[in-house]
Amino acid sequence: MKKCLSFLSVFVVFSMFAALPALGADTIRFGEIATVTGDFAAYGTAEVESVKIAVEEINAAGGVLGKHLEVIMYDCRTRQEDMVNAARRLVEQDKVAAVIGPSGSGLCIAATPIFARGKVPHIGTLPTNPLVTVDEQGKVRPYNFRICFLDPYQGRMMAYFAVKDLGLKKAAILYDVSSDYSQGQREFFIDGFKEYGGAIVADEGFRGDDVDFRSQLTNIKDSGADVLIYPFMGKSLPLAVKQARELGIKTVILGGDGYGDFMWEVAGDTLADTYWVSHVDRYDPVLKNFFDKYQQKTGTECQEFMNAVMAYDCVYWLKDAIERAGSDDPQKIRDALESTKGLKLLHAVLTMDEFHNPKDKDGVMLRCDAVQKKALFFKKVRPE
Repeated sequence: MKKCLSFLSVFVVFSMFAALPALGADTIRFGEIATVTGDFAAYGTAEVESVKIAVEEINAAGGVLGKHLEVIMYDCRTRQEDMVNAARRLVEQDKVAAVIGPSGSGLCIAATPIFARGKVPHIGTLPTNPLVTVDEQGKVRPYNFRICFLDPYQGRMMAYFAVKDLGLKKAAILYDVSSDYSQGQREFFIDGFKEYGGAIVADEGFRGDDVDFRSQLTNIKDSGADVLIYPFMGKSLPLAVKQARELGIKTVILGGDGYGDFMWEVAGDTLADTYWVSHVDRYDPVLKNFFDKYQQKTGTECQEFMNAVMAYDCVYWLKDAIERAGSDDPQKIRDALESTKGLKLLHAVLTMDEFHNPKDKDGVMLRCDAVQKKALFFKKVRPE
């Protein structure tokens, strides 16, 4: 019964998006799976709007291989069972050429068997756990790709930034034990932090649905830490920041790429002087036209800018792969994705490594400004 309800919820959302204008039979269809509802809803909504903008641009310019792009969207509600249902429907029934999204590592990992069995390429927008593109034995998953850098890189980036830039060497960690994303980032931060000469003085866990972290934070407060690491994302982030400050924890708070402007609504000025890993600089001049178009199309400022830019660039990466493949055959598109080299996208130049991950991308560190209530560019970081 539970599985039936999950499937129906996906179908209802599909019907809503299917009401978009039909492009006719002479189209290339691809799928998008986003977290339009659930804990990651803010991220997924930005991805949906950005994909629509990219598709409109490409179709207005003549499409791909003389055909229009058509996107079929599903909401996975931030639930792995809905992610699997959506992937199965796109691959087995909708017969799409490729699938992009969502951003969550655990969601993408859950659906990897579906894409492998159907031989349909999948591109994650912001899933940073290594297991998205390789299995537990380190063997590459042939149909899975990502456009973002990995948890090892951003975990190491946080460690490098804390020790080398801020001079902090006693770290406490609060992490989500139910999240692949959170556990992976925690693990790689610990390895890097110790390598750079730091020590872990507290390591506290919670489960994804928790909203009260005061018990763990009290232990952290007593640990003598000079930096507090938040390797998780979603609604828990602003709650954990706010509760830490309410308990009198004044140490630097440093987190992965889970930052979103929605956090200001919950945490307010307690976000001041917190630092967050980012894949892009929101105020990079080359992104201005995209953000202007986003506001024009949606009537709102693009708040979850990392997800928005990554999803937009995923569509253009897929367009490039289809053109180089000369076909909308999923296997040929997969081969083209794998051989991507020097592709100029909006936020970066993209080259794939042998494990289907981007090579040599700079990371950005953001710092929250309480006056402007925004996360502003602080510096680029490439850990040694």
